[in-house]
Amino acid sequence: MISDKKFIKFFFIRALLLLTAVIGTVVLFDPFYQYHKPLPGLKAVLTDKEYQCVGTLRNFDYNALIVGSSVCENYNNGWFDQGFDCQTIKAIRSYGATADLKVLLDIAYENHELDYVFYNIDPSSLSASDEPTYVSTGCPMYLYDKNHFNDYQYTLNKDVLMEKLPYMLAFSFIGDYDEGDSYNWAQWKYFGADMATGMYARKPSVAQMQPETATADALEKNIALLTEMVKTHPDTTFKFFFSPYSMLWWDNAYRTGELDSVIYNEKQAIKALLAYDNVEIYYYQDAKEIITNLDLYMDMIHFSKDINYWVYDKLAKGEDRLTAENYEERLDGMRALSDEIVGKEILRFYKN
Repeated sequence: MISDKKFIKFFFIRALLLLTAVIGTVVLFDPFYQYHKPLPGLKAVLTDKEYQCVGTLRNFDYNALIVGSSVCENYNNGWFDQGFDCQTIKAIRSYGATADLKVLLDIAYENHELDYVFYNIDPSSLSASDEPTYVSTGCPMYLYDKNHFNDYQYTLNKDVLMEKLPYMLAFSFIGDYDEGDSYNWAQWKYFGADMATGMYARKPSVAQMQPETATADALEKNIALLTEMVKTHPDTTFKFFFSPYSMLWWDNAYRTGELDSVIYNEKQAIKALLAYDNVEIYYYQDAKEIITNLDLYMDMIHFSKDINYWVYDKLAKGEDRLTAENYEERLDGMRALSDEIVGKEILRFYKN
């Protein structure tokens, strides 16, 4: 018979060997790319941005970033690689608040020189808090910091070992997974006017229009964050762009009384950014034929992958670029188009 002491000894040795094997397996294959880029023969299977984005920014090879909110997830990195002769990955944060995106850019710049940053400016990001929200929204901060002592939450995680790792291996060897479609969700979603209007909780009444400077304090802080990024990295070409939100979004901005403030905030941000030689700004919000076609949307802002390609193609061709001479006219035109939307276009779906 084995004595109690020997049993305990063998138990702890076996437990230690098991833990070592589990940790070694996770570190070796590293489905969140916390320690290294994919092993030879494996694809970069990127489907969980909150868990994988930081690791890819630290460990992948690239010289260009697609930066923005969930509307940027359906770009294919390969489009930008081909159109701009670069190597691109995504830096994505839901809602695209300026402070959160700056955190991702700062991480990227730690070990990478960037030739291009393709940066989507969401209107809401200009009035958002200038404090990052990763902690307050429950992100896995053990993957964001550089303290490997708390990585046990990753390396000894049952879901990582039993779900995420097999998922990565399956997509690497089975099917035609395209690494350029990182974080892509369009293939799983339904688009159409019924879907978009069904997802739109339209306010029953119209609020009084707020002063255009209603969020001026937050705007000033967010502009400072943007210009700091641009000034700090003069060798990077920043291609800022405004995506085509649907007419539902503009109807909502009107009904909540935020419309004048939205236009004002965009004008002020554009004016400030145009002062820098390494900045280009492109404006696609006023594409009437797109934003009034709700068959291209799943809700107020999220559009089909066809529109992602349309925006990319416009960027690659340098079309709809704003300058110091034309930006006010373009945004005044968007304000006029919003009046047309609430006075005519939206009435195809709502009585008033």
